[in-house]
Amino acid sequence: MPISLSAPAPVMSQVPVGSATHCPYCALQCGMHVAGGEITPREDVPANAGALCQKGWTAAELLSSPERLTTPLLHGRPVPWDEALDYAAARIRALQAEHGPDAVAVFGGGGLTNEKAYLLGKFARVALRTSQVDYNGRFCMSSAAAAANRAFGMDRGLPFPITDIGRADAVLLAGGNVAETMPPFVRHLSAMRARGGRLVVADPRLTPTARLADLHLQVTPGTDLALALGLLHIAIAEGHADLGYLAARTTGFEQVRTSVSAWWPERVERITGVPVAQMREAVRILGEAPRAMVLTGRGAEQHAKGTDTVTAFINLALTLGLPGGEGSGYGCVTGQGNGQGGREHGQKADQLPGYRRIDDPAAREHVAAVWGVDPGDLPGPGRSAYELLDALGTPGGPRALLLFGSNPAVSAPDAGRIARRLAGLDLLVVSDFVLSETAAAADVVLPTTQWAEEAGTMTNLEGRVLLRRQAAAPPPGARSDLEILRGLAERLGWGDRFPADPRTVFDELRAASAGGLADYSGITYERIAAETGVFWPCPDTGPGGAPHPGTPRPFLDRFPTPDGRARLVPVEHRPAAEDVDEEFPVYLTTGRVLAHYQSGAQTRRIRPLTEASPEVFVELHPDLAERLGVGPGDLVRVRSRRGSAVGTARVSASIRPDTVFMPFHWEGANLLTNPALDPTSRMPEFKVCAAAVERCDDGERVA
Repeated sequence: MPISLSAPAPVMSQVPVGSATHCPYCALQCGMHVAGGEITPREDVPANAGALCQKGWTAAELLSSPERLTTPLLHGRPVPWDEALDYAAARIRALQAEHGPDAVAVFGGGGLTNEKAYLLGKFARVALRTSQVDYNGRFCMSSAAAAANRAFGMDRGLPFPITDIGRADAVLLAGGNVAETMPPFVRHLSAMRARGGRLVVADPRLTPTARLADLHLQVTPGTDLALALGLLHIAIAEGHADLGYLAARTTGFEQVRTSVSAWWPERVERITGVPVAQMREAVRILGEAPRAMVLTGRGAEQHAKGTDTVTAFINLALTLGLPGGEGSGYGCVTGQGNGQGGREHGQKADQLPGYRRIDDPAAREHVAAVWGVDPGDLPGPGRSAYELLDALGTPGGPRALLLFGSNPAVSAPDAGRIARRLAGLDLLVVSDFVLSETAAAADVVLPTTQWAEEAGTMTNLEGRVLLRRQAAAPPPGARSDLEILRGLAERLGWGDRFPADPRTVFDELRAASAGGLADYSGITYERIAAETGVFWPCPDTGPGGAPHPGTPRPFLDRFPTPDGRARLVPVEHRPAAEDVDEEFPVYLTTGRVLAHYQSGAQTRRIRPLTEASPEVFVELHPDLAERLGVGPGDLVRVRSRRGSAVGTARVSASIRPDTVFMPFHWEGANLLTNPALDPTSRMPEFKVCAAAVERCDDGERVA
């Protein structure tokens, strides 16, 4: 029997409308007003408190872009909606009849609202009955999520309000460049430093964030895990371990103490390139601070050992006694707009709504009851994101893909290989509002609404559930992803199970999440609007009960593990999956730039942003540039074992002499990156691979 909540919304309700909404880009989800095509920042959202970055200020330009899609495309030909949906549904039925349910796969995105992510996972498992569903968040936060679950029993990017950062006395940021990726985040670091706090940044490049730091640890790409082990060794050896906290609130310290005894700082210096004196200073800064934080970003996480790397940094935080206190702790600087909520409610291969495991019988029974299906009819775990994409069109792999909110032809590692996999499908259906590189290869393209043209909820990096109001009318012809899923479900015989109204979907999500780790059952649109967001977990208290206040700091008194204690887990450093050699003698690392976001499908269509950063570039050290005979502005070719790409040289002493950097917002960088996977999180090794660099002739763009 479907589960109901104590105060359900009407079955059909009006979509929230108003100018107050949130930015379409990163996981800060900065508050903004959108009115008449103009954007102004909101003061009431703590993440940005009146600030916006260049991307946020210009976000409204895409709403009126001449490149907007407003008519479905069938093999490149404009067609009516019914024709496009009829064709897609017929092909789905035919392929599943011939090859089974798993012949059709679904791929989602970390920018989808909670309602879309939830309904997409439900559509895969109920309407399609396929296990083949995952999302691009696997490429972003999955290593930190796996490590946090292992250590704390729960993954929430920042298990504290972002304003706590300003109350800290020291922060170690490993592998994060927030000054470019989410500039309003810097105001919280600045507040900390204004109080006399110290900032330590670990990064292979002297990024704009590292320039703000009191101490920059310029680590060799792929050696963050060794650095974390060395810092922990020093913390224990020099008396910074909080033995009282460790005894009262953790398990596993003695095993970790033994395991890091071999990681003396001189050994770590040889591996990482970080001087022993700098490591000791970093530990002193953290260990002597009354309140300190350890934060990780993609630079530490996007490795084939990313889970163990984050675990090592969590071990450091736990040894120092940080997690749980106000102004102290460990956190992951989540990247994508709804990277947090997107991984909580069912579009991951191994999860059901509420952060439930799909192989847990009790979880299957609960969610199946909400969905009105037999638990035995729900499929089991499927392939992770890269494995799913790499299986497309191969013997035993999916023959069709439905894709929402992602552009893997640019964003996937070894992207040339993935583009070939997409081309080999019998059916590719893409929902998008512009013709991205992936949409351009699709059999069916369905024009969808944008962030300001629809309502829904997002969960930012703090675990704060926020409300996006509809602030602009969509162009005629565009439909929301919820309407698209309902249209497909109707043609597959499940139309009555897939509402298109976001509030109705959210109330179903509340019921499905009830009792799970990510419990949203006590959250309503009205509460979010009145309180400027509600922190999960927030269970429903039942009729007549006082509303649950939400949980801004879930680790204050205990951790959500069976014994209430956090777990320290021994881990060992291992080399990058692909090290440099004579043929490929330099490290390639990738990342973002200030003006662009993710695959650039949005930002590369906004004039001020393309003027600020018009093309792919290759950053290299002056010593390397001199050896290659390369000057600023020259074209250089970067090669790896997977392909090659060309960019304009930027010569800068801010990068290591053995390393080159390329942004991944254009086709190019991910033609080179290594798809080696973390054994736990299935995260690809985006952040380091072996490469060769050479000067090339003017005008040459591909090898």
